[in-house]
Amino acid sequence: MALLRSLTLAGAPELRGPDVYLRMPLLSDYYTWAKLREESREFLEPWEPAWSADALSKSAYRRRLKRYARELRDDEGIAFFIFRRADDALVGGITLSQIRRGVTQSCSVGYWMGQRYARRGYMYGAVTEVVRFVFDELRLHRLEAACVPTNAPSMALLTKAGFRFEGLARQFLCINGVWRDHNLFAMLSSDPRPAHVPRLRAANQA
Repeated sequence: MALLRSLTLAGAPELRGPDVYLRMPLLSDYYTWAKLREESREFLEPWEPAWSADALSKSAYRRRLKRYARELRDDEGIAFFIFRRADDALVGGITLSQIRRGVTQSCSVGYWMGQRYARRGYMYGAVTEVVRFVFDELRLHRLEAACVPTNAPSMALLTKAGFRFEGLARQFLCINGVWRDHNLFAMLSSDPRPAHVPRLRAANQA
């Protein structure tokens, strides 16, 4: 708990990879975030909890920021937005949740990507930075992830990043209003680390 509290006092962490950087969401990100989420809605809805009627409103976004700040303060989680370094474009988000200390020393990772930025390597770059952060800075032992079995790109990403498949959890999460089975993946601090993501195409070619 002391580490995340110190990060809160000193300013939330920023993670920097070869082609993306990660930082906590700010109120000033709202319009860019809302636009990206809205244009990606059909792409994202099959893999996420059901969107509320006001999911993209500024008041809902403010509540989201308050929850992120509380979770960071209480050593329960940390949320990042993912930006492309070439032009500071917001491309997606990645969240660490359910941080557990004591004998467990673990947390879970979840992520989303704007449709226009999908399949370009940005999420792999973000995941590699989060893996380093979880094991080297938070000093956790285990990083977990779950995805719907039909989400082949997400399973391929986790496997490439060094996660191992551990089994099927029946009706694990309520996704888009339906209880869905999930494949469970995990990575340990002693497992091989993912390779650095190769440099991507220039922004004007993306």
